[in-house]
Amino acid sequence: MTEKSEPHGKWRPETLAIRAGVHRSAEKEHAEALFLTSSFVFDSAEEAAARFAGTSPGNIYARFTNPTVRALEERLAALEGAEDCVATASGMAACLTTFMGLLQAGDHIVASRSIFGSTIQLLQNILGRFGLETTFVALDDLAAWRRALRPNTRLLYLETPSNPLTEIGDISALAAMAREHGASLVVDNCFCTPVLQQPLALGADLVIHSNTKYLDGQGRTLGGAICGRKELLAGPRNFVRTAGPSLSPFNAWVQLKGLETLALRMERHSYNALELARWLEQREEVARVYFPGLASHPQQALAERQQRLPGGILSFDLRGGQAA
Repeated sequence: MTEKSEPHGKWRPETLAIRAGVHRSAEKEHAEALFLTSSFVFDSAEEAAARFAGTSPGNIYARFTNPTVRALEERLAALEGAEDCVATASGMAACLTTFMGLLQAGDHIVASRSIFGSTIQLLQNILGRFGLETTFVALDDLAAWRRALRPNTRLLYLETPSNPLTEIGDISALAAMAREHGASLVVDNCFCTPVLQQPLALGADLVIHSNTKYLDGQGRTLGGAICGRKELLAGPRNFVRTAGPSLSPFNAWVQLKGLETLALRMERHSYNALELARWLEQREEVARVYFPGLASHPQQALAERQQRLPGGILSFDLRGGQAA
């Protein structure tokens, strides 16, 4: 038996990152328990049958039910302001789970061309073989997004800020476009994390994370997550249950520990990146700096509207190009 998780109401992100998803066992442990088990026992055959049928709550098999993984899911959902969360083995597993859980052969996706390279490969070279078609457009060109829509478009997908040029996608505008078309808007929030940006509050339907990056924060584990409405996550959750791109309990436990310092780290990353970006702008050998916290960034105003801080990612061009 475990204690009921504490209500989090209007807790700030710093508190949610420590307290949300806590279910203490009968041992009254202070830190989250690590459940390294593949399966669970039942008091009777009837209880087992009810669990597998989905008519009774509780753990069944660690491929799709594990208390440590569930604690991470609840904490990330609280941080994103989501009803639910599905954890996966990696960020790319979260992408695959989203596409497989929501789409079918014959569906069409409109995606930013400024997304992670492996996501482009997944959409084009793997899912394309199974009848899913993707049109790639410029992240900041709303007219191009609208032109790319088709009657069978079911999903709009973007990362904002983009890597490495820190382009900003207008989440609210794209959310309105998706709703008007009857499609879902999915936002990769890896570079901002819920501490700096909450796409669901701006109208997005689902948020994807690579827990491997800022959420863990120390380069120790792989992990991914999808946050959003419980109803919309039913397909992705069933895909994890069936196909098994599952997050390990150990990785979930490490990521729970990483979340405890997330707010502090993201603020420091942002301030440090801003100082470095300002310094780089003054260097003669630097032709251009890409960072949404700078006045020279063409989308600084949009970034300020939808992000609490500019984040920790920047890039720059050297005068003389590759030869320099």
